[in-house]
Amino acid sequence: MKTIVVTGAAGFIASHLTERLLDEGNSIIGIDNLITGNIKNIKHLFANKNFKFIQHDISKPIYFNETIEQIYHLASPASPIDYLEYPIQTLKVGAMGTHIALGIAKKHKAAFLISSTSEVYGDPLVHPQKEDYWGNVNPIGPRGVYDEAKRYAEAITEAYRKYHKLETHIARIFNTYGPRMRPYDGRVVPAFIMQSLTNKSLSVFGNGSQTRSFCYVSDLVEGLFRLMNSNDSGPINLGNPHEMTILEFAQLIIKLTESKSDISYQKLPEDDPKVRQPDITKAKNILKWEPHIFVEEGLKLTIEFFRRNYL
Repeated sequence: MKTIVVTGAAGFIASHLTERLLDEGNSIIGIDNLITGNIKNIKHLFANKNFKFIQHDISKPIYFNETIEQIYHLASPASPIDYLEYPIQTLKVGAMGTHIALGIAKKHKAAFLISSTSEVYGDPLVHPQKEDYWGNVNPIGPRGVYDEAKRYAEAITEAYRKYHKLETHIARIFNTYGPRMRPYDGRVVPAFIMQSLTNKSLSVFGNGSQTRSFCYVSDLVEGLFRLMNSNDSGPINLGNPHEMTILEFAQLIIKLTESKSDISYQKLPEDDPKVRQPDITKAKNILKWEPHIFVEEGLKLTIEFFRRNYL
């Protein structure tokens, strides 16, 4: 049994990761300040004697009596609506929060994994995106607070690995979806599902030709788990390389929900990436990992979650 800290534990991805780590027989300390996390995501875990939850902002110091063996640092607002509402908090959790989490890892000689993002590639000029691409990011654009927070988080993680000889792992997460996403967080999956389920027009930005690649949450969690328990420091792309246009994706949601919705075209947001597709060759070779949940299968599970909880 390992004692593992998960920051952002009440968030969408981290709550699924926490479940997985508990299923493996570990003792988990979940930390979340709940500005975007939802306690309902982890409430069912409170009865587990191996789970402890602390409501705390990881951008501020915290100390543990337990000996910590691994830290998964997933705390961060992660949708455009969130980081436009909480720009300073987003920057602070990426910078100060990562610094504090790395300090805990250093003190306890714990392995450390940072959940970075495909957004470090910005609006990419290389397609698909490989880990050796440096990105095309506007640091002062509306998405800059998130993109640059994650780029800094990668830089300080790598510095701790080299300077303090800490075991670290950098995961670059591409679009991930599944149950426990928030219905109105501004991301395309919940937005399209909620619009379809209520027979409203689906808001497609631009002409819908921009692409995304969607990975189901259980596949992503498996990738994080394998990366943490590997000898590779990363960065490693984790995502589903199956690329779709936003218009194709909208039409698929309408079909799966059997909705009467139509398509409504909206102005493309500033700095919205035109393409997004991971090259996962590194993950395949090093982690023996690739996604197994097809997009239609994952969307059916996700749609059912939204239908059950929000209608």
